[in-house]
Amino acid sequence: MAILGLFRGEFCADDAFVDRLSEAIGYSLVRDDDVVTRAGADWGMPETKLRKAFSSRPFLFNPFTHEKERSIAFLRVSLAQAVTDKGCIVDGFTMHLLPFTVDHVLRVCLVAERAYRAKVGMSRLEMPRDEIMARVLRDDADRSAWVERIHGIADPWTPSLYDMVLPMDKMSSDAALRAIEENLQKEVLQPSEESLRAMDDFRLAARVAAALARAGHSLELTASSGQVTVNVRKSVLLMGRLEEELREILSTVEGVETVTFRTDPEERAAEPYRRYDPATPSRILLVDDERDFAQSLSERLTIRDMGSIVAYDGESALEVVKADEPEVMVLDLKMPGIDGIEVLRRIKKSRPDIEVIILTGRGTEADREVCMQLGAFAYLEKPVDIELLSTTLRLANEKVQGRGREGRKA
Repeated sequence: MAILGLFRGEFCADDAFVDRLSEAIGYSLVRDDDVVTRAGADWGMPETKLRKAFSSRPFLFNPFTHEKERSIAFLRVSLAQAVTDKGCIVDGFTMHLLPFTVDHVLRVCLVAERAYRAKVGMSRLEMPRDEIMARVLRDDADRSAWVERIHGIADPWTPSLYDMVLPMDKMSSDAALRAIEENLQKEVLQPSEESLRAMDDFRLAARVAAALARAGHSLELTASSGQVTVNVRKSVLLMGRLEEELREILSTVEGVETVTFRTDPEERAAEPYRRYDPATPSRILLVDDERDFAQSLSERLTIRDMGSIVAYDGESALEVVKADEPEVMVLDLKMPGIDGIEVLRRIKKSRPDIEVIILTGRGTEADREVCMQLGAFAYLEKPVDIELLSTTLRLANEKVQGRGREGRKA
C-alpha cells in the first residue's frame, strides 16, 4: 500500500482531521511525537535535543558535536522502523525524511493564509490575535529551518516538494479528505518492486547513518542492495585508520554486505574531520572581554580537539545560554556591564547543570569564596597553564556527562 506524508502549518488542520483521515482510509498513524519517543529510547539522545532539530534555534556548537546531523540520523532511522508497508500516514516534520526515491509516497501539504490561521487559532485557544500570530510566525520559521536542513530549500510550502498542496482556507475538510483518498488509489502510487527496493535501501542507509552517529561520526553515505558507500569530504590525517574504524562499526549493522569509501581531493574541504567524543569537552562557552585572549584560548582548545565558542561580555554569554546548551563555561570576573559574579549567580539559578570555571587575573580571595559558594566548579587565575585548564575542563565535562548517564538510567 502507498504511504501518505502530511505536512501542515499551525492552524491549517488539526489532529482531529488527521484522525478522521486515518480512520477513513484504514491507515496507521505515525506522528512526530512517536518518532521522537522511539529515537530517544533506542539511541539515548534526550528528547529535548531531538526536538530541537524541528526548530529554528541555532546549533552553535554543531561544528564540534554534530548534534544536528546526529539528531536527524536518529529521527530518520526511527521513522524508517515505524513506517509499515501496510498503509501508513507520516504526519508532521518527519514526513520530509521520506526519500523521493520511494515512489509510493503521496506527499501532501495542507496550507492556509495567515489571516485564516489566526482566526482559527483565536477560536480554538481563546488567545489575543497578536499572540496567535506570533505563534504562527514561530511555527513557519521552524518549518522553514527544517525543510532547509533536509532539502536545502528555504520555502517549506514550495509545490515542488509535494504531490498535492491543499488550501484549507478555500476548501472544506471533507473535500480535502476526499481528494487525498482519491489520489491514494491511483495506480502510480501502488508500490512497485523498484519502489519497495528503494524503501529497503532507505531503511539500510538510515541504520548505517544512525550507527555511525551513535559512535560520533557524521558522514554522507548511500546504500543500495547491501552496498554502502561512505563519502569523506573533509581532510583526514589517517584515512586508513578511519576506514578501519568505520568498517568495524558497520560490521554489526544488519543488511550491510560491502562498504566502500569515496574521497575526492578536489571536493575535500580544508577543515579537518572530527568525530564527536562525549569524553572530550565540546560545548565550552568562553566569556572574557579581552578579545585577543579569548580568541587565542579558543584556538588553543581547538588544537586539543575541544570545541568552544566565545562571548565577550556577560550579557552576550546569557544570550548564548538561552539560544543553545553550553555544558561548561570558562568565565572572567571583571567585565563591563554584567560582571562575572552576576553571570555565575544567574547561570546557577536558571541552568545549574552548567559547570562554571572562573578564570580571572584580577580576582580577590573574597571573590574566590563567593564564586565557590555560588557553585563554581573551579577558580583559576591568569596566566593559566593550558594543561591545567584542559585538565579542569575535562573534569568538569566528566561531571556533566556523568549526570547525563544517570539521568538516562533513571
